[in-house]
Amino acid sequence: MISEPSRHCTVELQALPSRIGQVRRIISAQLRYWHLDPLIDQAALGVTELLTNVHRHAQPDKSCTVDIELLLDRLTVSVHDHDPRVPTVNEADSLATSGRGLALIAAVSESWGVRPSGAAGKAVWFTLPATCDTSTLPPLAVYGSTTDGPFGSVSISPEAIAAVPARSAVVG
Repeated sequence: MISEPSRHCTVELQALPSRIGQVRRIISAQLRYWHLDPLIDQAALGVTELLTNVHRHAQPDKSCTVDIELLLDRLTVSVHDHDPRVPTVNEADSLATSGRGLALIAAVSESWGVRPSGAAGKAVWFTLPATCDTSTLPPLAVYGSTTDGPFGSVSISPEAIAAVPARSAVVG
């Protein structure tokens, strides 16, 4: 059970490649401090994609603010920049080396969206479920010759990942 009803962390930065790695480490450390280790990979991936979008597309500058907030059982990660243009989900060609950022966020998050701030820019956000009561987790199994391992025979094709729509791409 989360003992504090709300926790918040803010980082202001220039979205430059060297800073993106630093912010990933800050977010990871903060989530470890909040005992939310299982969310580190998804949160780090999402914030990397959002900061990369700011670096590549934001005008007039690359300054932004990353906010992470834990409110009861929901972690919200948002990136605020000064560009009022709203991002769109692209259908990237299978050979493309970029253009899948928002689709990745949609695939790993519970919900995501954009909050315009008029001429002052926008915030792009995503949420992750934050259940940190480890006493309800099943005991660790010992995998060996009598089991299929932790993942069984699950297989997910790249086409299936690309076909995942945004679950909450609502402006506002």
